[in-house]
Amino acid sequence: MFSKQAIEQYFNAEKKESLFFIGVGLSALLVALLFLFGIPGAFYKGAAIPLALVGALLAVVGYTVYRRSDSDRIRNVYAFDMNPSELKEKEWPRMQQVMFNFKIYRWTEIILLLAGAGLYLYFIRDFSNDFWRGFGLALAIMSLIALVADYFAEKRVKKYLDGLRSHIKE
Repeated sequence: MFSKQAIEQYFNAEKKESLFFIGVGLSALLVALLFLFGIPGAFYKGAAIPLALVGALLAVVGYTVYRRSDSDRIRNVYAFDMNPSELKEKEWPRMQQVMFNFKIYRWTEIILLLAGAGLYLYFIRDFSNDFWRGFGLALAIMSLIALVADYFAEKRVKKYLDGLRSHIKE
């Protein structure tokens, strides 16, 4: 049964996961800086690029979600009792869009994972292309991390959407 507690749990879990995204993103940015300025070699310079780009993306997305989670939680808990039509008219379409976006993210992450793994494997024994080996390996790793994190986020969204659907139909 869908309840205010289910709404609270969903947004609290969303907020916790956003902290994970921020942590991974900032860690990747730090490693990228270390690779760029602290460790010599083309492999590390190549790895620094996807670490920095994907790390920055994860940190920004994590911060954005973290910043809005509490207001979303409060708005929807209030709507549950005081304005149930808002859940149907605003929250339902918003969450359907979130679910659709996860499909786009999933395929983007899979393509980047395969591209990174392909680059790494293609240049695995070609040490004159260390830059591309590093680039490919880091891209594959960062894409895999994002893919796994989004998998769990998508499962949580699906559960929330199922509860929301049951509440709207009541």
